[in-house]
Amino acid sequence: MSEQQPDENGKEPLMQRVLDNPFILLFVGVAFPSVLYLVWGIMEIVSVPLGQ
Repeated sequence: MSEQQPDENGKEPLMQRVLDNPFILLFVGVAFPSVLYLVWGIMEIVSVPLGQ
């Protein structure tokens, strides 16, 4: 298996830095489902017909 080498500027690729950082993974793992449920809830509220 070959390891990914840093590019000519000496920086690691963006996705490698993201996947190597547990705090970013934690943030994404909490924020992504939260945003999805928020959008889902708003869509459900908007789809309820108005009472008469």
